[in-house]
Amino acid sequence: MKHLLFAIHYLELGGAEMSLIGLLGAIDYSQNDVDLFVYSHRGELMAAIPPQVHLLPESPMYAQIERPMVDVLKDGYLRMVWARLKAKRQFARYRRKKHPQDGNAIFAYVARNVTPLLPPIRPEKEYDVAVSYLAPHDIVLDKVRAKKKYAWVHTDYTMVDMNTALEFPVWNRYDVIAAVSEAVSEAFTSRFPSLRDKMVIIPNIISPAFVRERAEAFDAEPEMPREKGAVRLLSVGRFTKAKNFDNVPDICRRIREQGFDACWYLIGFGGEEGFIRQRIAEAGMEDYVRILGKKANPYPYMKACDIYVQPSRYEGCPVTIQEALALGKPVIATAFPTVKSVLQDGENGHIVPLDNEGCVRGICALLSEKCLY
Repeated sequence: MKHLLFAIHYLELGGAEMSLIGLLGAIDYSQNDVDLFVYSHRGELMAAIPPQVHLLPESPMYAQIERPMVDVLKDGYLRMVWARLKAKRQFARYRRKKHPQDGNAIFAYVARNVTPLLPPIRPEKEYDVAVSYLAPHDIVLDKVRAKKKYAWVHTDYTMVDMNTALEFPVWNRYDVIAAVSEAVSEAFTSRFPSLRDKMVIIPNIISPAFVRERAEAFDAEPEMPREKGAVRLLSVGRFTKAKNFDNVPDICRRIREQGFDACWYLIGFGGEEGFIRQRIAEAGMEDYVRILGKKANPYPYMKACDIYVQPSRYEGCPVTIQEALALGKPVIATAFPTVKSVLQDGENGHIVPLDNEGCVRGICALLSEKCLY
């Protein structure tokens, strides 16, 4: 019997989180004893943890890592507040020096400052394998005893700004680094070439039966009404720069100008929501680009849509595309660098240019060519 530990920050609805649920569902529990440590016990997918998995109790200090700072302060975790503020100051110095295009590098500073404050995870036990499924990866390194340690890579490392000098020592201490696709592995090793020998490819595991069963949970038609002659487009994901939802209003406007009665629905949540709503207003698309918000179960909406669209600027290996395919939906995705790890143009989907004009041209081609559709 092998003893395994998986660690993840929370189980909100997201691609990496859904990927972990799929992986846990594929494990042979007659041969493996599995513990799951979730730093903050929140998220819709907590209910989807397989019953054979031992969910470890939430540790109060771990639950503060991503809580709003004011709440952490109110609850008296002063050392955690100080560590997070210190990380912000360090990142601010890095930003002034390096001028990064995004804020992703801050996570390494948070991990470096927060991890020393955290208690060990089951210190009495030594695991055969401990897996850090999402950053911060420092935690499994320093707070778990295990013979082997694995870290997962879910994103395209060529598309995000990282302080590689700060991150390299962390990645280098892992025995194995698992990438969700060959393209993700190549992107990662382009930033950390000396780590190539540690890389393995472990694709996302999605259960079509799970997706199809949950798609029947309720009827999404009232929220996505079928209007005569209209086509319902759907995109699901966190409201972040990577997902490119801010360009959806302009793309939708151009599609309608081409004579197609299209309505585009967005499911998700995140810091970019205000900006996306602003872009909807600027494009005059209030009636045609509709934000449905955060959904515990997005699959009935996927079932109800006519076409699933992944308009991302960059991705790792998007789980939502696999889920839409499991429901038999036509899938359109932009040509982000790793798209071919999950879609083959003309075989199981349609890949369109990332720029708005090219994206419009590709979507209109699918709408107008019945054979392609």
